[in-house]
Amino acid sequence: MTTAVPLSPQPSALSPLLEARGVVKHYPARAGVFARGAGTVQAVDGVSFAVRRGETLGLVGESGCGKSTLGRTLLRLLEPTAGEVLFDRLPVFRLQGPELRVLRRRMQFVFQDPAASLDPRMTAEAIVGEGLVIHRIGTPAERREAVRRLFEQVGLGPAHLRRYPHEFSGGQRQRLGIARALALRPELVICDEPVSALDVSVQAQVVNLLLDLQRAYGLTYLFIAHDLRLVHHVSDRVAVMYLGRIVELADRDAVYREPLHPYTQALLSAVPRLEPGAPGPRLHVEGEPPSPTAPPPGCRFHPRCPKRFDRCSREDPALKPVAEGRLVACHLYD
Repeated sequence: MTTAVPLSPQPSALSPLLEARGVVKHYPARAGVFARGAGTVQAVDGVSFAVRRGETLGLVGESGCGKSTLGRTLLRLLEPTAGEVLFDRLPVFRLQGPELRVLRRRMQFVFQDPAASLDPRMTAEAIVGEGLVIHRIGTPAERREAVRRLFEQVGLGPAHLRRYPHEFSGGQRQRLGIARALALRPELVICDEPVSALDVSVQAQVVNLLLDLQRAYGLTYLFIAHDLRLVHHVSDRVAVMYLGRIVELADRDAVYREPLHPYTQALLSAVPRLEPGAPGPRLHVEGEPPSPTAPPPGCRFHPRCPKRFDRCSREDPALKPVAEGRLVACHLYD
């Protein structure tokens, strides 16, 4: 059995578990028969935030704003263009070889599409136990027992061990993906829209499972989603992303009670509410999000913002504190 050597001093209770500093992920855009260069896709463009130990940080925004790309870049499933990520004070983007291999045990990912993320040629037992084999953890018998316990924890039984992914329902496949993520006993789990591909009747079961596992293992989550009601239910704090940038970050209740950025206000005003008298006036935004290959000058939201003024088209607002624990990127609060 291989024992990992600690890579860092004992963590401070005050230090964040994950810290992103100016993370950038750009792709070359290709066009035409001969794939000539057509600019750069600025999928993630200078994102900074921190995730505290044991909390759930919700990351929300429209489809295509860069949420999933950011999540994959943080774990180096995608190589970054620039920036820095610290995990327990370790420089994730600079680690190589054995050090990176050991660090990967502490960070895991739950993918959006459980069907596409599972190898159809492997049994469920082999899928969940693969990480244990790669990292040489335990004997074969110990690995089988560890997988069996994981199946029990996520609501699967012994009869599921020998099945293949196509023999599971969507909810069962996502439970399988969660079990795989937990096999190495990580500290951080990035959940990339983990229930968006599931039936509504199954979503609550999977979300409650994630919350139960967080309490049982002291997990830290970055929870990526576009369902604002779901994010409010699971998160401690919320970061709102637009066109590759974080535009607002605050405590969950503060964001939902009094959103400050016009984009956040528009997102929340569009959420259906069942309470009598709860819906307020709908804040309409104009047009579609700009292309990430050619973001507008100044504030990236200003072409659609109903509260824009001259400065918005000229100056790019920085994400800065406007109250205790509250960050907003908007000239309205200068």
